[in-house]
Amino acid sequence: MDKSKQLFRKSKRSFRRRLPPIGSGDRIDYRNMSLISRFISEQGKILSRRVNRLTLKQQRLITIAIKQARILSSLPFRNNEKQLDRAESIPRTTSPRTKNK
Repeated sequence: MDKSKQLFRKSKRSFRRRLPPIGSGDRIDYRNMSLISRFISEQGKILSRRVNRLTLKQQRLITIAIKQARILSSLPFRNNEKQLDRAESIPRTTSPRTKNK
């Protein structure tokens, strides 16, 4: 074969198909915290469908379940652990303010 034709040949690699993140037996519900927590980022944001590898219907159900869990206070709206640690380390002055006249 010519060298130019070899460049356009497709490689015959077999790609391994990834397993879906939600099994057929898993129920998408606001009470299933182990399932819901897999689809939330460290900041508490809902991960996108491309990142999760979910179908459109599954992503909608996950989003609704996460929002219900947040409203019922079983999930925080935001994860502020880093901000709280930083705020606690800053010393605050407790002396009374004096007015300058």
